[in-house]
Amino acid sequence: MSNNSITGIYPGTFDPVTFGHIDIIIRASHIVNNLIISVAENKNKNPFFDLPERIKMIQDSLIDVDTNNCQVKVVGFDNLLVAHAKKFDAKVIIRGLRAVADFEYEFQMAGMNSKLGPEIETIFLMASENLQLTSARFVKEVALYDGEIKKFVPKNVLEMFEIKRKDKKC
Repeated sequence: MSNNSITGIYPGTFDPVTFGHIDIIIRASHIVNNLIISVAENKNKNPFFDLPERIKMIQDSLIDVDTNNCQVKVVGFDNLLVAHAKKFDAKVIIRGLRAVADFEYEFQMAGMNSKLGPEIETIFLMASENLQLTSARFVKEVALYDGEIKKFVPKNVLEMFEIKRKDKKC
């Protein structure tokens, strides 16, 4: 890495990865040279997909995505975000915002992170207009009730839902 190289962390549960997440990844790739997509273990949220499944879904979703020569890596983590960011010498935490409702929580989290790691900046990227209403939680709920989600997620994610539904007999 050169001295001008900037590493960013894009954290989330990604349960599942959506077109909204991919939009943020593409846009973040224009800001940083190295992007670490950090998939939170987060057992408190009781994820539908396990950590290795979520990591694989993201990797597969990005195969044909142009990330502007940005080096993209997908990793799991189960510790404080700031400690995780420091491990990768990240200078930036990237967070996506869909609506005003996201802002208060994200603002508080950014404040806490700045106290824990003042050398790491948080950047908020607004969701693209056509993706502002897409949330992984709603996508998951629609899918679990056999609703149509192909407008919201890549094809490989649709396939993972089918596999999971058969396994769990949802």
